[in-house]
Formats: sequence, structure tokens, C-alpha cells
Amino acid sequence: MDVIARAWSKAVRTALPGPWRFGLVVRELVGALLIAGLAAPIEVLSSTGLALPMAVASGLLFLVRRGLPATALVLTAVASGVGGGTLPLLVCVGWSAGARIRRVGVLAGSFAAGWAMMTLFGVLKDAGQIPAKLIVGFSLGGYLLLAVLPALWGRYRAQRRALTDALRDRNEQLVREHAMIAHQARLRERHRIAQDMHDSLGHQLALISVHTGALEVDRTLTDRQREAVGVLRLAAVAAMRELREVVGVLHDESTALPTGPGPGPAAAVGVGPGAGGVGTGGVDGIEGLVESSRAAGTPVSLLREGERRPLAASAGHAAYRVVQEALTNAHKHAPGAPITVALRYEPDALVVEVVNPAAPEPVGVRAGGAAPAVVSGGQGLTGLRERARLVGGIVHAGPTPGAGFRLAAVLPYRGADGAGAQGVDSGPGFAAPEDGPTRAPDGSASPWSVPVKRRSPAIGCAVGGVAVLAAVLGLLIWGVVGFVRAAEESTVKRSLYDSVQLGTPEAEVRKQLPRGSDFFLKNLEGTGPTPPEGADCVRYLSDDDAGTAFGEDAVVRFCFKDGVLVEKQHYRVKQ
Repeated sequence: MDVIARAWSKAVRTALPGPWRFGLVVRELVGALLIAGLAAPIEVLSSTGLALPMAVASGLLFLVRRGLPATALVLTAVASGVGGGTLPLLVCVGWSAGARIRRVGVLAGSFAAGWAMMTLFGVLKDAGQIPAKLIVGFSLGGYLLLAVLPALWGRYRAQRRALTDALRDRNEQLVREHAMIAHQARLRERHRIAQDMHDSLGHQLALISVHTGALEVDRTLTDRQREAVGVLRLAAVAAMRELREVVGVLHDESTALPTGPGPGPAAAVGVGPGAGGVGTGGVDGIEGLVESSRAAGTPVSLLREGERRPLAASAGHAAYRVVQEALTNAHKHAPGAPITVALRYEPDALVVEVVNPAAPEPVGVRAGGAAPAVVSGGQGLTGLRERARLVGGIVHAGPTPGAGFRLAAVLPYRGADGAGAQGVDSGPGFAAPEDGPTRAPDGSASPWSVPVKRRSPAIGCAVGGVAVLAAVLGLLIWGVVGFVRAAEESTVKRSLYDSVQLGTPEAEVRKQLPRGSDFFLKNLEGTGPTPPEGADCVRYLSDDDAGTAFGEDAVVRFCFKDGVLVEKQHYRVKQ
């Protein structure tokens, strides 16, 4: 019993999916009653005697069309082939099937099966009364008009609603990403400020503290001068302490966003801002970096090619950082190896290149032993690429054929100040042109303006609707032409009737008579005066309707016996 109860509950949930809100319940019940109320009188007019069953079936199928759209469509098509009471329901289930069946194959198969069942039951019901080809043609036209066309409209509405929801979700996501990128931009700026403060102000304050400490112990100073120097030294120490606290706060809020190489490893070998008295951080500071590396015992050569051209401050700082990171990496991974630093001024950009070969055999390492592992955060190159991207350039890093390493950057002269100069609200390093989507300086689209190619659902549904209307129009024309032709083939002209004489051989008369159509001539069987005994009679409509009252048809009859025409009659019958 539990299994049966669970199966029944699952079937009910499938056929009647929720959530059943009050408004939805009222709408569904009213719709079911309306459809059932339309089905009953249509069946009464059709004289099928199925008014009550069709009304009940229409109401039930209307309720389950949401959960079982394909099943409701096929069953409604079967009922439409038996009687006309479910034709209003066919419109509703067609709409629901088009909107709710997602898979195109299932949708097409459901509609094909529905039309086949509707046609089959229509042929079985009207067999002998209406030609089969007319039943097939009119059932196809009616099915396309009453089921397929609403399905296309329902599918269009469903796809449009889904597209609107997706665009709304995407817009909300982009707004969130925009806010996140703005927040990251603020954190990056904090990190940059902290790094610059540490590199410049920290070095200067340390120099002030060292010099004032030396003056404080100078015996040539008076007590008052020594006291003033002590106050100055304490002020420098306090300023250094406050600077470290500020830098610590800024770093605490931006540690998750490492941007570029810091001064840590570089400072250990004298390669960093302020080393050797050079703290400009631009192209002019590169020579100081080279001198500091030479002072540390590493052979470094500096090459300059081309005519020197002014470089934007941000691009110059990026070039400085490229050389600084390359020298730091060379000291870490290839200690003692010669380094070549090249600055080539091309027509449109500055090319900075740092190359070093493989490191010589480390001193003090046993044969077969391994050199100590180098500690690396792995963020230096990432920070360099970000710096170069913000000024519109690129960075390339990779090994050389001789097991060495090469780090190169291309930094443009113009546009570097504009790149990355936008406000925080636009995100770091992205320009927003007025005539196009937001793009990064390298030409790639920004994260919140990636174009998404979406095909409008209206195109496919419109094409389908036009095709359906064209098919219906074609079937209608075909039906009208066929109807007119069948009527002509069932009508005998008055001139032919008058020209046929009694006693004419049957074969000659039948050769002149039209082919006839059961659709028009079946109801004429047995009408008219009593035919001659033993005669075989055929009846046709007549085009001579003079004196024919409304609701009457003019009929001609030809009777044959023993192979000759023995009688011809012209009379009228009520339709």
C-alpha cells in the first residue's frame, strides 16, 4: 500500500506541479470550467452524442497540460479527431507544449504524433462520407492553425521570458563584479601607496635617523645643539614608527591582492628603490639598479639603442620595475651569471630586455648534490604583467636556448598616462570609450562588458509562424481548388443532358459523363422518381438551377438497361 501511495503521490505531483498559489489555483479552475463549458455545446452542435465525456475530458486535460504537456497534446489531438468540442482546448495545450517542452526533438515528435492521431481518428470517423485526402488536408491545416501556431507563440514568450531573466541575472552579476573590481582597485591603490611610502619615505627617514644619531655623539656640538639633534632624532624615529603603522594598515587590507615585486629580495642584494642613492623609480633609476648589482659582485652590462624619447611616468616606473624584478630573479636563480640589460627605443614603444645565461656551478655543492631550493612567491611576473597592461604594454618571460632566462617588456610612449588614469569606479586600467564597449588598454574587453552573442527567440518563432501560415494558406488554396474541381466533376451541364438521346449505348454515354465525387453525390442515392425495373441509374448535380428554391439541388439521373440508355430524368431534391 505504501508503494502504491508513493507512486500515486508522485504521479499527482508530476501531473499537477506546484507551487499552487491561490491565484494560480483560481486561474486553473476557471480555465478548466471555461474549456469544459465550450466543449459541451460544440459537441451538441456536432451531434456526436459525446457532449458530457468531451467536457469532462477537456477540463482534466486543461489541468494536466502544465505537468504533462506532450501527453495532453496527443490526447487532445485524438479527441479532436473524434469530435470538435476539444478544438478550444487544442489551442491551450499547443501553447503550453510550445512553452514547456524544452527539447526540440520531443516537441516536434509530440506535435507529429498528435497530428497523426488526429488524422487517423478523423479518417476512421468520416470514412465513406468525406474523401480521405480532404480529411488529411483539412486536419493538417486546422492542426497547424490551432496547435502549431499557438505553440510557436508560446515558445517565443517562454524564450523571451527566459532571456529577460538571464539578462537580468547577468546585469546583477555585472553590477556585483563592478563593485568588486572597484573595491579591488581601491585595495591595489592602497598597496601601491604603501609600497611607494616604504620605498621612498622609509629610506629618507632612515637616513635622517642615522645622520642625527651620528650628530648626537659629536663632541663638537654644544649641549643645546645636542639636545636639538636628539629631539630631531626622536621625531624621525616617531615618524618612522607611524609610517610603519600606516604601511601595515594598508598592507593588511590589500594582502590578498599582490601586484608587483616588492623590495624584499632586491634589498638584500642592493637592488631596489633607494639602493645606492637612486630612488627615482623611472628609466633614469635603471642605471642605479645596474650599479648596485655590480657592487654586489655580479657582472651586469647596460645597452641603449635608438634615440631616447620621453616616456610617461607610469611607463617609466613599469620599466624600472621590470629591470628590478629581472635582476632580483637573476640574483636568486642564477647567482654569479652575467646579466645583460638592454633599453631599445623603437618608433612607437620602449623595449626593455634583461637576459641572463644559466648559473655557473655553485661553490660548495658536493658532486651529485643539489643546490638549495630558492624561495619564490611566484607573484613577481604576475605583478609585472599587470603593471605593463595598465600602461598599454605587454611582458614576455621565458627560458632561452642556452638554459638561461629572458624577461622583456614593450611599453608604449603615448597613451600610457591615460591607461589606468580612470577613477576607481571604473576599475583599474580600463578605458570606457563613448562609442563602444569598455575595453582594456590592450584591446581586450573589460570583465563587465564582455559582449554576449544571443540570438533573439523572435527570429526563429517568426520564421516558424510564417511557415505555418504559408502552409495553412497553401492547404486552404488546395482545399478550395479541390472542392471546386470535385464539384465540377459531379455536375452535368444542361447542354450535355439535352444532347444525350435514349437508346444510346451505355459505354458512349458514360464516356461523356463526368467522373463524379462521393462527397457531393452520396446523398443523392435513392432520390427522384422510381427508376425502371432492373435498370442501373447514376445521378449527378445539374448546372440548370433555374427555378430551384433555397435549400434544393437540381439533379439529373441516367438509367441504363441491357447496355443502352433507357431513361433520363431532371428533378429537384432538398439538401
